Order: sequence, then C-alpha cells, then structure tokens
Amino acid sequence: MDARLAEQLAMAGLIPEGRLEPLSGGDMASVHRMTTQRGPVVIKQDDPERLAGEADGLRALHAAKSGLVVPAVLAEGNGFLVMEALETVSRRDSTAFGEGLRRLHSVTGEAHGWPRDNACGLTPQPNAPLLDGRVFQRERRLLPLVEACHGHGLLDTRLRDRLEAIAHGLEGWLPDAPASLVHGDLWSGNVLFTPQGPAIIDPAVYRHYPEVDLAMLTLFGSPGEAFFEAYWNGEVPADWPRREALFQLYPLLNHLLLFGGGYRGAVERAVSRLEAGTS
Repeated sequence: MDARLAEQLAMAGLIPEGRLEPLSGGDMASVHRMTTQRGPVVIKQDDPERLAGEADGLRALHAAKSGLVVPAVLAEGNGFLVMEALETVSRRDSTAFGEGLRRLHSVTGEAHGWPRDNACGLTPQPNAPLLDGRVFQRERRLLPLVEACHGHGLLDTRLRDRLEAIAHGLEGWLPDAPASLVHGDLWSGNVLFTPQGPAIIDPAVYRHYPEVDLAMLTLFGSPGEAFFEAYWNGEVPADWPRREALFQLYPLLNHLLLFGGGYRGAVERAVSRLEAGTS
C-alpha cells in the first residue's frame, strides 16, 4: 500500500482488513474499494485540487439534506480521497430520486457559481460567482469551452460563431432566476440506488439553473416518466425543451474537448435546436 494512503487511513482511524480492489468507472482517476474495521470504503487517487473540489461538493450535497444519499468523506489529502462505500440494489426508485433532486434544487443562493473552482471530468470548471445566470452561463461555461474546442481544431469557425451567437443571445429568451444548488455532473453513472434510497456521487457542484442537472440526465438516455412526474410536480416550464438543449451544450462541448470529434455532430444538433427555438 502507498505510504501516503496508509497515513491518511491511519489519521482517520481506518484500519485496513483487506486488499485494495479496483473498481470500474475510474476513467478520470484511480478508484479502489477496501474493507476496514469501520466498514468498506472507496479510495480515489487523482490530482489533489480535483479531489479537494469533489470533497467540497460531497459535503455541500450532504449539508443540503435533500433526502438523497451522499457518501461521507472520511479522509483526504496527499492525492487521495477516502469515502464511505455505498451498497447498491437493483430496484430503481425513480420517484424518490425525482423528489430528492427537487428538494436539492430548492436550496438556492443569490449568485450563480461557487466559492471555489472545481472540475468536470478533467476539465477545470471556473465558478467565480456572478449575479446574473445568463452571464454566468455565457462567461463561465459556454465561451471558455467554445474557445478551447476551437483552439484544438475541434470546431470550425462557422460553428464557433453560431455557438457564440447563442451565448450572447441568452438575455433574449432565458429569464434570470435564483441560483439552485446543482450536482453539476449528473449523468446516469453518478446516480446509484441503495437500500437507504437514491444516491448521488462524483459531484462538480455549483449554483445555477436547476435544468443543468436535468439536461445532463437526459443527454445519454432518460431517468424515466416517474422521475419527471415527481420532479416537476405538475410545474413543467413551457420552455423546457429549449433549456434542455442549452444546458446540454456545456457537457457536449466538454465531451468534444476530452474525447474528440465524435461529439461534434451532437454539438451541432443542439445548436440547431436552440436556433430553431423549439424542441
């Protein structure tokens, strides 16, 4: 065992009772499970700043008391993050997930952003707060990634110009709104179902429009009708399809930057939906 990890475990009073077992899903970091005298833990090894941002996000989600299960942070430092391991079950309670996410999003603040920067995957995520959500989406999310993708030759000039026009036109249709606490990277792989209820892991938290999380959930599938019935509770925004397309742009551009040109077509389709102003 790495001496630095052994030190972190000892400081937290976590005495190992088994070997490190690799877990799947560690594309961005090394992830293992270990049994200790205090129960099973998950150990992630990665860039210290990214791990510090994740630990901060887990604590914020836990403090929100949404009813969603959030793994406890047990130790951190030296490039390691040690968390409570969650037991999973096959039964998916989509209604409870929808209700819990609605409660999470009811935790709001005045400014869009977060007191510290973090990361979405390997991509640094700037979170310096701004009072207007449209400005935050433009200056902290869309334009930095548009510039990065264009700089790497992943966007041609015409598509870059179309994206910039969307970013500068948000005030024309998107109303400002209170800033909800969002998970920030809520794809289906970061949602688990446990005996205690639905759980969320691997956050990239900040405060922004709640549709950020919904659009990420529908990007590569759907959480299902029961989820949306519980989440919307009869109050579906009339412009939800347009918001869905908008808030899918950031993760799509991030995937384009991280994984290459295979995501360019999806970016262009989202742009076309927004330009049409419909679903």
